[in-house]
Amino acid sequence: MVPSPTPHLTAGLLLAAAGSMAFSGKAIIVKLAYRHGVDAVTLVMWRMLLALPLFVLMAWWAGRGKAPLTRRDWLGVLGLGFCGYYLSSFLDFWGLEFISASLERLILYLNPTLVLLLGWFLFKKRITQRQGVAMAISYSGVLLVFGHELGLAGPHAAWGALLVFLSATTYAIYLTYSGQLVQRLGSLRLAGLATSVACGFCLLQFVLLRPLATAVVPEPVMWLSLLNATACTVLPVLLVMMAIERIGPSLTAQTGMIGPMFTLLMGVWILDEPFNMWIIAGTVLVLSGVFWVTRPVSRTTSTSGD
Repeated sequence: MVPSPTPHLTAGLLLAAAGSMAFSGKAIIVKLAYRHGVDAVTLVMWRMLLALPLFVLMAWWAGRGKAPLTRRDWLGVLGLGFCGYYLSSFLDFWGLEFISASLERLILYLNPTLVLLLGWFLFKKRITQRQGVAMAISYSGVLLVFGHELGLAGPHAAWGALLVFLSATTYAIYLTYSGQLVQRLGSLRLAGLATSVACGFCLLQFVLLRPLATAVVPEPVMWLSLLNATACTVLPVLLVMMAIERIGPSLTAQTGMIGPMFTLLMGVWILDEPFNMWIIAGTVLVLSGVFWVTRPVSRTTSTSGD
């Protein structure tokens, strides 16, 4: 008789799945907002402005009773906020102007492979044969979907894919360099502080690049931005953190593979994006490769590349 899963495990899996789906819904909301003529600079400004009070509250709550940040801590938070949340968010929103939500999610899902590549390039961490094969499988899936979309959308798809890939790269840099700060400040406190900094950069970018009058957007864009800021930005951060506390980062990451499939289905249902064998095959390849990369290695296998 197979024992039933513990309540802790069940709750963790549900939280991880819900967090992944909430994150994935961002691309759908952004594509819907673009139908009202808004641009990436304005849209990301509204998303971060509406999320700012919640991020500040998150940082304050997680920092209660903790030691104040040192000058070195603040410099780290500023750098990570700029790279990991401001630059990554803006490049992602900009890229979504040119490519489908499905391809965007698949490119972003390459993040674990980019962290491995950065570890190899910056810290000389060895990439195992298994990880190399897994990465090749994942990238072949993205190239498959990208080639199909390039034939439909033309050169704009290449530009959009590059922007989203750069978004994934900047977030991988954030993950690579955030390790020591996470240990000192805690993941929730660091996320709240770094995202608050990113909100400031997004607001500054809007003030420098756009007339203030362009902040007036159609009412549907405001509601979509509010939904994006709460349900697809702040809420999934909390859900994923709670999942990690219950089931650990590895199982949380594997459960998160539901995200690309959710984006694919929502893109077909809500945005009328194409659904064919090219997209299905590419999605399966990407998920298979990332699953293999994120699987814990056995004790007899070298872990120097993990």
